[in-house]
Amino acid sequence: MSHPTESTPSPLNALSARLRLASPRYSPPATPLRSYLIHGSVLLLWLGLFAMAFRFTGVLGWSTGIVYVSYDTVLLGFVFWQTLQLTKPLAVSPSSDPTKFTANAQADSPKTASSQVTLGVIVAAHDEAAVLPITLAALLAQSGPPDEIVVADDGSTDDTSALMWRLYGLAVPALGSLSGPSPVHPTLRWLRLPHGGKAMALNAAILQMTTDTLLTVDSDTLLEPGAINAVRAAFSNEPALVAATGVLAPVCDTSVGGRLFQWFQTYEYMRNFLSRYAWMRVDSLLLISGAFAGFRRKALVEVGGFDADCLVEDYELIHRLRRHSALNGLGWTTRVLGDARARTEAPGNMSAFLRQRRRWFGGFLQTQYWYRDMVGDRRYGWLGMAMLPVKAVDTLQPLYGLTAFFLLLFYLGRAIGSGTLGVLAPVGGVIAAKIVVDLVFHMWSVHLYRRWAECDVGVEETAKGSMGGAKRLRASFTFALLAALAEPFTFQILRHTGAAWGWLYFVSGQRTWGKQSRGGLLPPA
Repeated sequence: MSHPTESTPSPLNALSARLRLASPRYSPPATPLRSYLIHGSVLLLWLGLFAMAFRFTGVLGWSTGIVYVSYDTVLLGFVFWQTLQLTKPLAVSPSSDPTKFTANAQADSPKTASSQVTLGVIVAAHDEAAVLPITLAALLAQSGPPDEIVVADDGSTDDTSALMWRLYGLAVPALGSLSGPSPVHPTLRWLRLPHGGKAMALNAAILQMTTDTLLTVDSDTLLEPGAINAVRAAFSNEPALVAATGVLAPVCDTSVGGRLFQWFQTYEYMRNFLSRYAWMRVDSLLLISGAFAGFRRKALVEVGGFDADCLVEDYELIHRLRRHSALNGLGWTTRVLGDARARTEAPGNMSAFLRQRRRWFGGFLQTQYWYRDMVGDRRYGWLGMAMLPVKAVDTLQPLYGLTAFFLLLFYLGRAIGSGTLGVLAPVGGVIAAKIVVDLVFHMWSVHLYRRWAECDVGVEETAKGSMGGAKRLRASFTFALLAALAEPFTFQILRHTGAAWGWLYFVSGQRTWGKQSRGGLLPPA
């Protein structure tokens, strides 16, 4: 991605200048010793554990797996402890604990309508004419509609232009210009841009909008009717809030493979969003999903908008916001909002899934490398002392997981050849204990998720209306039980494989995204 040149409009130049000041990748600080020690110890530990596989014949030979299982169990325990809060009544005063602040509490807030922040939505789209009408229909049908919706058209070459005229009465604006309001939907406008990537399209739209708060919504993400109200209320009631994400549920195509991938990803998303809630409780939330993310516009501009050179621009941006806040004593916070819900297109086959996880993990490694000086830094509170060290471990988690899996296959082959269980007996005990822990956590997650997000997710019923042909799978205990049993030996290995590919992507410096199909959101032909 080329950087803005002298011919770039001055507002984009100014935004780029702010990015250079706020991002450590332009003027990298010296890597502190603590960062070297934390990252280095994770690698040295793996080397030592792997060497034990050749030295010991008992359960210690599978020490890599034991450490891998123990680490995951500790994180589950942390999430369990932090999410105990969700067993209490959710409608509480925002002044007592903003992390427990939900739509019910917001409805009882003494704030007047005039004190509500204005909210604009940016829908970045490149060749998304097939799904764009469904996404916009969901936005226009909100119980509390946004003040402005801008479609940031990133150089589309499909039928987007014809679509914008036919459905919304929007004439083609000049390249780089914002159209007038739609005669059909006055809050809707069209920003037509040369193809430069999602981050550049978002930055261009940011500079065209004047609302207090901006919501980025992917063109394959459908908001539920109360989502905008929930985001607007959260930003209105918490001035220090600069970034917030809603709760997403995955939608895949209706093929057998698509339904299988949706099944696994449904419970993955559910656990991940509960994990985000847990980290939010200790003011360490870093992952704000760009598919459905709200930002305080002033803060977004202050740190330079989105970084077009990062594979995961949303994840990197939160690091930059938190870094800027800590270094300047601003006290900015981030939130995940259980009452702001949406559905988003997810990969429905192995190839698409691996490509997605390759990009996600490659971008994760990019960000970890750029912000390595924050690891273990007390200035960032729990974020620096707990969350970022955990992320340092996560950089090599796929190596631990795949090593444990292939050692297990080796022991299994040896047991078959010898006719005796050998090391498989004690290792099997460890795995069985872990499966029990996972089962309990799955049940707990389903219960809490239903309370918190007040919805069921995933293939038992067909959604109606603007959801097109998207299928839903209720988060039932039966499905959770099956997922907990199957996932460690199937989906989890696939995730680690995609992450390992992400390492190759990061090291080689590749930046190709690949295009995702949209079979999950479209109605059946």
